[in-house]
Amino acid sequence: MIAFETIRQDIDTLPEEAQTLLIDFIQLLKKRYPQPELKQESSEKSTYEQLEEIGFIDCCAVEENLSTTYKEVLAQTLTKKYDNR
Repeated sequence: MIAFETIRQDIDTLPEEAQTLLIDFIQLLKKRYPQPELKQESSEKSTYEQLEEIGFIDCCAVEENLSTTYKEVLAQTLTKKYDNR
């Protein structure tokens, strides 16, 4: 296998236009042959895990179907909270 130092020296001897073409070619190869993800990325916590860790998940209790009944729940809550006005 060719040493990286030898490759660097060869690239340095090329004209600037050729170096630009070489960079473009490398980018094309990287797109065509993507590298597998690093293990470090897969070990990162998911957004859910991060929110659970800081205590955001389970910080309140709501109905399971709140996404469909939120207007009714909000109206009742606001009426109770601001009924004295």
